[in-house]
Amino acid sequence: MPTLDRVDDVFVLDLGDTENRFHPDWLTEVNALLDQVEKADGPRALVTAATGKFFSNGLDLDWLLAHGEQAGEYVTDVQELFVRLLTLPMVTVAALQGHTFAAGAMLSLAHDFRVMRADRGYWCLPEADINIPFSVGMSALIQARLTPQTAHESMVTGRRYGGGDALAAGIVDRTADEDAVRAAAVEIARSQTAKDGRTLGTIKNRMYAPVVAALRDKETPLSLG
Repeated sequence: MPTLDRVDDVFVLDLGDTENRFHPDWLTEVNALLDQVEKADGPRALVTAATGKFFSNGLDLDWLLAHGEQAGEYVTDVQELFVRLLTLPMVTVAALQGHTFAAGAMLSLAHDFRVMRADRGYWCLPEADINIPFSVGMSALIQARLTPQTAHESMVTGRRYGGGDALAAGIVDRTADEDAVRAAAVEIARSQTAKDGRTLGTIKNRMYAPVVAALRDKETPLSLG
């Protein structure tokens, strides 16, 4: 399960050491830890990291198949997590030490900055290959955070981007060696802890108002057509 640590004024949320798929219990724990971060006083920033081979593989498809009647509520909860991170009143950095796929890749895009391992691991939106269309909100998030060319290529082709290619495409802001990814993310976050939270929250909510509205649209979020 996810854990929370603190390095001076930087909170480090570790998503776990498995595939870190978005099981409902996992979502509940992540939100509880984010509650702690938001309630903290003083300067702060957030780094979201993971341990092992994966940053996150996204939706828990096994759980979703077994609980199809709850699909709408589940996707709503996932998209609300995207909204929360996208508008969090502090600077956020995703430390991508491993594979970052599907909704896990979207989670990384909800952060202000991304650092990715240079030599191994892929960032990928495979939805076109696994026959799961992007919801309107997911599409809006991806297109708001990537250039039109990169959004089109990543969404339509399902390309797997290694660290160097992800940096060139503007998906990530920095690459680092395996053992330096988290430290590089903390470095970026630490340089931004003095920003006023209320000001940042207002800026982000206004900047991404259309994306937030689309992510909160509960009408058949993953349906075809």
